[in-house]
Amino acid sequence: MTTTTASSQATVLSPSYNLPIALVSLAAPLLFIQVWVSLVTALFGLFLLFQAATLRLCFTETALDIERGQTLIRRFPYHDWQNWRIFWLPIPVLFYFKEVNSIHFLPVLFDPKALQTCLDAHCPRIS
Repeated sequence: MTTTTASSQATVLSPSYNLPIALVSLAAPLLFIQVWVSLVTALFGLFLLFQAATLRLCFTETALDIERGQTLIRRFPYHDWQNWRIFWLPIPVLFYFKEVNSIHFLPVLFDPKALQTCLDAHCPRIS
């Protein structure tokens, strides 16, 4: 689910806890195979759970903003984007986008359908 604020015309994506919960759940059976791998997987899942609860992706008219609470962490203007892709669409886990001078990978901690819709609307892919 997304929310749109009338004052700034920004679409804020709702969090999705699917990926962090899947990683934490995967850590339990891994405990019987390899303790360290299980611990690392569980810690990474908990880290992503915290990120999903605190970070927000905001699609504005001109840029993708990443915010924590009311604090802007990073702004990615659409005019700098060259390409984007959501990997593994049946189970989306990774969002990739390339700007003029850098490449970014973000875990899908947001509603993947809303993410796809916003990306198509604000920054259509070049075929």
